Amino acid sequence: MTEDLSVIGAWRGASGSAARVWYVSYGSNMHLDRLTYYIAGGRPPGTAATYPGCRDRRPPQASVPVELRGCMYFATESVVWTGGRAFYDPAGRRRVPARAHLVTAEQFSDIAAQEMYRAPGADLDLTEVLERGRSVLGPGRYETLLCPGSVDGSPALTFTAPWSVHDVAWNKPSAAYVRHLAAGLVEAGAWDVADIAVYLASCPGAAGEWSPQDIADLIADPSAH
Repeated sequence: MTEDLSVIGAWRGASGSAARVWYVSYGSNMHLDRLTYYIAGGRPPGTAATYPGCRDRRPPQASVPVELRGCMYFATESVVWTGGRAFYDPAGRRRVPARAHLVTAEQFSDIAAQEMYRAPGADLDLTEVLERGRSVLGPGRYETLLCPGSVDGSPALTFTAPWSVHDVAWNKPSAAYVRHLAAGLVEAGAWDVADIAVYLASCPGAAGEWSPQDIADLIADPSAH
């Protein structure tokens, strides 16, 4: 952790932010409604997945749009969405629009556990990721913790796969998933629809499969595709 993340827009800080971390989502949890199911528990509409939620069910203290350096790409097959999942490779040379949510370290542990298909309820040891910027907890998807920087003095944490963008076959994301990612970025309020559409259409796995116009249509008309 050597630099502050680029926060898009004004940020005044939050009181009582000690012992809190920023959970940086570059995928579906950019959307606050979706993140709520990981925190409060429940089954999102249109899915068969039920999330147990966090021990602490309070919403994030704040959410801010940020940009990461690296590359977001789509790979493997999502049980929930079908099609490729979003992963983050910090070694990429692109800009990755994302959203940082201010939560407790306990909440971050429980959110991460659910993404790893583990039962929430145990605090993760964040020592290695905070000291070295990376901690591999297992071989599976979302079992590698990253600390790409900080926001307002508090560490920013995310999770991804242990492999790089070039080590895995890319997979086209579904319309529902692309629509949800786009909606989360729109909700963040820092990027316009045209920029969001161009960005998502350029990500490996989506490139050549989704055009910027296709994605703009999804944003404008959720019934499209």
